[in-house]
Amino acid sequence: MSSPAPGELSLSKLLSTLRLSVHPDTFVFMTFPSEAAPPKTLHMELYFREGQSCTIIATLESAKIHNLGYVFPCRKITCEVHSSLEAVGFMAALSARLAERGIGANPVSGYYHDHLFVPQEMVDEAVAALEELAKEAAQEA
Repeated sequence: MSSPAPGELSLSKLLSTLRLSVHPDTFVFMTFPSEAAPPKTLHMELYFREGQSCTIIATLESAKIHNLGYVFPCRKITCEVHSSLEAVGFMAALSARLAERGIGANPVSGYYHDHLFVPQEMVDEAVAALEELAKEAAQEA
């Protein structure tokens, strides 16, 4: 039996109470054929099956140790607010603010928190843009 997802639904509350943390590691994206298993000791942050392959987000260090090809060295920004999986517009608002600054982001929603993987060289600018958005939302609340 399904029940409503826990967490905050209100976009204004999500934005006005938004706090961010930046993970210290650099992450990378890589892909494996669906039938291939990644190394068991690979430090995976995310494993996602797609139709044609599996996408993995792992630490840069682990990818290098395993001599694996990768793309998009990035940093993970965690939104320290418990957003509901059913919340509408939260990631869109964050992505729109980053897009205004020319910052690409790859969002991932977990059960409790949302995360943004942003280019490693733009992490400080991304955090500043999102903190500005949170401050604006708090002033409007």
